[in-house]
Amino acid sequence: MAFSSRPNGAQQTQAAGRLPDRHPTGDFFICDIFDALPKDDMATMEHPVFSLSTRPDLRILTYSHNGVEVTVTPSVKGLATLFDKDILIFCISQLMAAMNAGRAVSKQLTLKAHDLLVATNRETSGDSYRRLREAFERLAGTRITTNLTTGGMEVTEGFGLIERWQITRHSRGGRMAAVTVTLSDWLFRAVLSKSVLTLSREYFSLRKPLERRIYELARKHCGRQAEWQISVGVLHKKSGSNSPLRVFRAMLRAMIAADILPDYQLEELPGDMLRVTPRVVLTEDPGPALRAETLEQARALLPGADIYAVEAEWRSYWARSGRPRLRAPDRAFLGFVATWRVRDE
Repeated sequence: MAFSSRPNGAQQTQAAGRLPDRHPTGDFFICDIFDALPKDDMATMEHPVFSLSTRPDLRILTYSHNGVEVTVTPSVKGLATLFDKDILIFCISQLMAAMNAGRAVSKQLTLKAHDLLVATNRETSGDSYRRLREAFERLAGTRITTNLTTGGMEVTEGFGLIERWQITRHSRGGRMAAVTVTLSDWLFRAVLSKSVLTLSREYFSLRKPLERRIYELARKHCGRQAEWQISVGVLHKKSGSNSPLRVFRAMLRAMIAADILPDYQLEELPGDMLRVTPRVVLTEDPGPALRAETLEQARALLPGADIYAVEAEWRSYWARSGRPRLRAPDRAFLGFVATWRVRDE
């Protein structure tokens, strides 16, 4: 039997399994200064590198598809998980924001731990800081051997997802104040070549690793196309799921029925196929119209920035806020752009 997903209201979405927005801004035109557009590298979106398990995973993962080979070896702490990847997404986001603003970047970043937790929709309790440290340990300990192409180069190499990390605390036994992360050359090369894609911030509200993984694959392969189709067997392989195919198929059907993925709808087709369609294609109302002069003013406020990406993020906030009627959409958009300028100064 085939299922198709249908738009849900906010209450239905949360009841279906979304995490709550733990750090609401109150006004969707105002962004916190650390809230850069979430970015993900395309190589790990395409291929399974992270464990979907929420328990320590000590398996050696192997994957081969269309000439790409990946072997992922855990440390004694286990494989890096898809939730650990939030750290890398935050790092990539900060680097891309700096590059778009014309600032120099390096593979070593010093970040506020609190900002990282808030931007990835995590609690800021003492236990959350402890789990953050465990995530750093898994990211540094997980070793990858692959011939993945990043930055237009195919190189067979072995590396950790991060080279090193360091935590600074206010005082002995106190909460971490800052973390210093050194990314691998492989991941930094992806950033420099801009081999990244923007994610919905609602990605961080997805509870289940498989939901996040399917969203990644949809974002990578469907993008803004009218649709993307893939066999359930190939999707099972690309997802990295350790579940039997029949169980994976059942989880997909539950995901289709819940309809909580940001940006995309899923539909089961005959022949054990899955169809992915962007939600925006199904939306009759394109949203507030902006004058060309407004976009030019925005470019002047944010020289070097991707104004269309900023506009897309503003429209995403507008849609998630119930698509309210705006009396002065151009003024509202420029007010949103002003927050970008403050963050980058």
